[in-house]
Amino acid sequence: MSTSTKRKAATPYRTMKIGQGVDALFGETPNSSEPNLEQSIAIEEIFLPSQQPRRYFDPEAMQSLVDSIRRDGILEPILVRVRNEGGYELVAGERRYRAAKEVALAVMPAVIRQMTDEQALHIALIENLLREDLNPLEETEGILQLLALRLKADIESVIPLLYRMQNDLQRLTHNVMGQPDVEIVKAVFSEVGVAWESFINNRLPLLKLPDDILQALRGGQLAYTKAQAIARVKDEIQRSALLQETTESNLSLSQIRERVKNLNPVDTEKTEPTMKQQLERACRSLVKSKLMDDPKKQKQLLKLLTQIESLLSGEESINE
Repeated sequence: MSTSTKRKAATPYRTMKIGQGVDALFGETPNSSEPNLEQSIAIEEIFLPSQQPRRYFDPEAMQSLVDSIRRDGILEPILVRVRNEGGYELVAGERRYRAAKEVALAVMPAVIRQMTDEQALHIALIENLLREDLNPLEETEGILQLLALRLKADIESVIPLLYRMQNDLQRLTHNVMGQPDVEIVKAVFSEVGVAWESFINNRLPLLKLPDDILQALRGGQLAYTKAQAIARVKDEIQRSALLQETTESNLSLSQIRERVKNLNPVDTEKTEPTMKQQLERACRSLVKSKLMDDPKKQKQLLKLLTQIESLLSGEESINE
C-alpha cells in the first residue's frame, strides 16, 4: 500500500470531497437548509485569507495542474465564504485558484458557505493536512495550529502539553493523561492519521532547524528536502550563502548535497580529542568495575597496564 493510500484511509475526511467534508465537520446532512450549490464566481472577486496554512507549492506539480486545467478545465469546485467587505474569501482549493489565475480563467466553480473565522481556519488546516505532497515542517506546524484551535490556546502552550504527555507515558504516571485537554489532543491526531508519540519524537524537533532555513521554508522558497540538506552545513555564514544560492539559482538536491559535502570535510584534528574522551571513559569505568574480583581479568588488566607503561616510557625517553 502506498503512503498516499495510507494517509487517505487514516481518517474519514480523507475520502470526502470538500462539500461533504464541510457537512461532516459541522454535523450537517445533505438535506441541510444551506445546500452545497456549485456556482460560477469571477476570479477577481476571490481573495486569499490572512492566515494561510499552505506555504510551499512544488513548481512541477503546479505546472502539471495548470496544464490539466488548461486542457480539461476545473473538475472540482473550490470552497469560499462571503467577505464583509465584499467578494469571497478562499477557504479550500488554493492550488486550483492559483492555477486558474495562471491560465487566465475569468470565472471558476465554487461552493459558497457561511462559516466563522474558526470554522474557515479549521477547514483550511484539515485540507492542508490531507495533501499528498505535504512536507514534514508544514505538517508539523499545521497540526500544532489545529491543536491550538481545538484547545482554544496558543501554540506556545500546546508544545509543553505534548511533552508532558510524553513524560507521563514514559514514567507510567497520570499527572496529565487524565485531563480533558489530552483527550482533545488524541482526537486531533486520530483525525489527521498521525500517532502523537511519533509526532513528538520525530516532528517537533524540526522546529529547531536554523532560523534562516525555517524562514525560507515558511516563505515557500524551497522544498523541505533541500532545506534539510542545507541545514547540515555547520558554518552559519557558509550555510546562509548556500541557502541564498539555492533560492536564487534553484539548485537541485544533488547539487546541494555536493556543495554540503565540500563544505563539511572530514575533520582529522578530532582524532586526538576523541582518543582522550575514550581514555577518560575507560578510566572511569575501570574504577567502578569489579575486575579486581576476577583473577583471570586481573591478569589481562595487568598485561594491558604493562603495555601502556611501556608506551609512556618510550615517549618519555624520546622527549629527553
